[in-house]
Order: sequence, then structure tokens, then C-alpha cells
Amino acid sequence: MAWLQLKACIDPEHADLLESLLTDEGACAITLEDAEDTPVFEPERGTTPLWAHTVLKGLYDDLEGVDGMLSRVQQGWASQLPEVPAPQIDYEILQDQDWTRVWMDDFHPLRMGERLWIVPSWHEPPEPNAVNLILDPGLAFGTGTHPTTALCLEWLDQQAVEGVLQDHTLLDVGCGSGILAIAGLKLGARYARGTDIDPQALLASRDNAQRNAIEDAQFTLHYPENAPQETYDIVVANILAGPLVELAPMIAGYIAPGGRFALSGILANQANDIVAAYEAQGLFVKPPVDREGWIRVDGYRPE
Repeated sequence: MAWLQLKACIDPEHADLLESLLTDEGACAITLEDAEDTPVFEPERGTTPLWAHTVLKGLYDDLEGVDGMLSRVQQGWASQLPEVPAPQIDYEILQDQDWTRVWMDDFHPLRMGERLWIVPSWHEPPEPNAVNLILDPGLAFGTGTHPTTALCLEWLDQQAVEGVLQDHTLLDVGCGSGILAIAGLKLGARYARGTDIDPQALLASRDNAQRNAIEDAQFTLHYPENAPQETYDIVVANILAGPLVELAPMIAGYIAPGGRFALSGILANQANDIVAAYEAQGLFVKPPVDREGWIRVDGYRPE
């Protein structure tokens, strides 16, 4: 099946109007993209910020009557904003694709550190005798392809090489797909707990744990407010800098004496704030590790 896509560059203050007009014409989906690839990090809660130059797209399953559709959109714009010129709307025909298959074809096994491989569930492990984590992220964040996840996975692999993970406990704050907690378990941790505010993340984590033959009792999952107040030998949190600073007392409180931690989801210009927040909690923080402008901060709680 082919699709009709309408596309226009729009400024943020007029995006709602154009979205409404395209929706009135029967759009199956509306998407908003950045025309200049400028990321928006950590928006304020309850807000949906847009870029200064936004591309708004409407997708339609009816390929006929595009000229009439464009005319009605132009008329609707003029009736509501006569003083503002209507944006130019281009259109194209998109041939149907199996988008899930396209994504799957681009996600290949990834080596993390010395022993760990992240293997998509539809691939065979490249090294059957390695530590292979079989993963299907579903709707949750965490595949190992992003530098922040890779930094944490490599850190966990190094802890295993140093013998720190063996038979120890692990907490994954903001567990997403469960990739970090499951990696820790497969590398030797005795028990792991994951927390996340997103129910899809908890579902994905449980599914991935079962895919890796990890029993429910070995990997428990909770919303943050329901997590037991315990300490752990290893604590990882791959979220964002704002929450990491805000949650510093809570996250630090989970780290047992002598326990180690790794934090990521941090941009290079945010590293100093993270270091200061966790040093204030009595933790020893090592120099940050940088990859492609993303940072991992790790360290330990003195005995």
C-alpha cells in the first residue's frame, strides 16, 4: 500500500494550526521533526517544545484529491490567520515498507568490553561461548547502540573482569529495556532490581529477562515509589542529567559502603554538575569518561 505525505516547514507558534488543518483532512498520522537536527534535551515537565524550524508532516491513505486538499488547507489558514502567509506544502507518495523489518535489519550484534555481546533476538550470537545478552527492546529505551548505554555496558563488563560483580547485588535506576541489569546478572551478579516510571519499560525488562532465562526472583521490577529501601553493591543509572542531580540523595542512598556506581545520559557540559552532586553525597567520583559528547561518571562509596 502506498501513502500520501504532506510536508511543510512551520514555526512553532503556528504548528498547532497547521496540524489541526491537516487532521481535518483525514490525516492518519502527524509527525513533527527538526529541520536542522537540533536536539531538545530535558523539556520541562508538561511541555512539548518545538524547534525554531520545524517540519510538520501529515500521512494519508487516500492518494486522490490532493489538489483539493491543499486548496482547503490554504483556505482554512487564510480564514484563521489572514495576516500570516500560509506555509508552502509539498507532497510525495511513499511506498509501503515493513518498518519493523527495516529497523531490525539495522540492529546487529554489538560487542561491549571483553566478554559481553548484545545480540538482537532475531540474530544468532557471533560468539556462542561469550556472555550473550539476547535483547528485544520493544518500546523501551536501551539497545546498546547509544553511547550512554554502551558506556555503562562496558563499565559493567570491566567490573566483571575485576571480580567485583560476582555474587553481588545490583540496582538499575530507570531500567528501560532492562539491558544493564540483565547484563550485570549474566556477568555474574547474584541479584538485580530495576526501577522505572514507564510501565512499558517494566514490561520490556521482564520480557528480556525471560528471553535470557533469568528467573523473576533474580530480577525484580518496581515503580520507584514502591522499591524497597535497601543498599546495593552496584548501582547504575542511565537517565538524564536533570533527574540524576535531582535524585542524587536517593541514588547515593542505595549505594552500600564499598559499593560502586555508574551514571550516564549526561552531556559533556553537564558533567561538572553531576560530579558535584554526587561528591556532596560523600561519594568518590572518578574523572568522567567521554564518548561522542556523552559522559559516564562512575566511582564508589568509601568503606
